[in-house]
Amino acid sequence: MTQENDRDLGTKRPDPGPAPAFTPEDDAHLRDTLKRCSPSTREAAREFRKTGSADCLPAIVNGLIEHYVDPDVREKLSHPDDRLRLVEDLAIDSLTMLEIVFLAEDVLQISIDNEEIRPFRTVGDIKAFLAAKLGRLYPQGLPLPSGSP
Repeated sequence: MTQENDRDLGTKRPDPGPAPAFTPEDDAHLRDTLKRCSPSTREAAREFRKTGSADCLPAIVNGLIEHYVDPDVREKLSHPDDRLRLVEDLAIDSLTMLEIVFLAEDVLQISIDNEEIRPFRTVGDIKAFLAAKLGRLYPQGLPLPSGSP
């Protein structure tokens, strides 16, 4: 097992290696966690957890945001625009942002510090941050679940 430096903490952590297999229990947990999200969000999250494909991130991010915004604002998310402003266009306050982050952590199986979300101003900021964070955690590409071809 190789070690990589975590520059932010000055500690060493193990190389994450392959992701664990996506089990029926994982699928049930994901379905329950995302039960109030759109079917396309649930499917993108399942695909992400099975394959590690970063191509699923835009659908996941849009779906998680859609879940928490007021119904009258959801129409803006039906035509995804990375320039949508979180506060001004979508009326997302700090508590709602934390709820979105907690759900993203669970779905993507990552940890996000409160300080990391401060610069978020647009939907595109969130997508770029998550893609970069996943890229830093898995510089060789996102790990495929163990047992995958």
